[in-house]
Amino acid sequence: MRTAAASVLLAVVALAGGGTGTDPLPSRMTDTGGGRQLITAVAADLRATTGTVTWWDRRRGHWVEAGRAPARFGAKGLVEGARRVQGTDTTPTGLYDLPYGFGTQAAPEGTRIGYRRVGPQSWWCQDNGSLSYNRWVEGLPEDCRPGDAEKLDSYGTQYAYALVVGFNYAQPVRGRGAGIFLHVNGRGATAGCVSVPREAMRRILAWADPARRPHLAIGTEGGTTALARP
Repeated sequence: MRTAAASVLLAVVALAGGGTGTDPLPSRMTDTGGGRQLITAVAADLRATTGTVTWWDRRRGHWVEAGRAPARFGAKGLVEGARRVQGTDTTPTGLYDLPYGFGTQAAPEGTRIGYRRVGPQSWWCQDNGSLSYNRWVEGLPEDCRPGDAEKLDSYGTQYAYALVVGFNYAQPVRGRGAGIFLHVNGRGATAGCVSVPREAMRRILAWADPARRPHLAIGTEGGTTALARP
């Protein structure tokens, strides 16, 4: 039987962050990318189209929340990244690097991560038959059909500020998906990206420090795609 003194001790430990339920989310993850910055994007389950984005700093061996914002996910929810199929309007779960930022607007003051300004000939190729699959191109290549590409300046609201997500990026698998970003909210759910309010995206860009190796972890609260250990 648990004694009264033991119960008090356990309560104190939990309040101090010693209990699993009160530890910061990154502390309960098996992999955070090895850096000292992390963004978590969490949905309730795979069917959800909304959730929360939180950005974290690792300081003196502990993860500290730096900010949070409401998030939107794919119109058809989320799916395991390795099983994702292009064109399904699903957001891929997993842990990803953040190659660089971009936008139709100038980089927010203090931005340190690489940032590309969108111009009138900036496209993102999503044509599975193109050598430029899942890449930014300046001027559309002949092997990338306009119907299978995004003209970035056509999305002045969503791509005012954005970060490229390293899903299917380093070694692209044809048919898995292209053009997955963390960007500004549009009118509703996304086509597979993660989106946040405009001011939150500005704050994230000013916060991200490539020297601290930021990553983005996308997942759910429970199940096989949960970010935290059970």
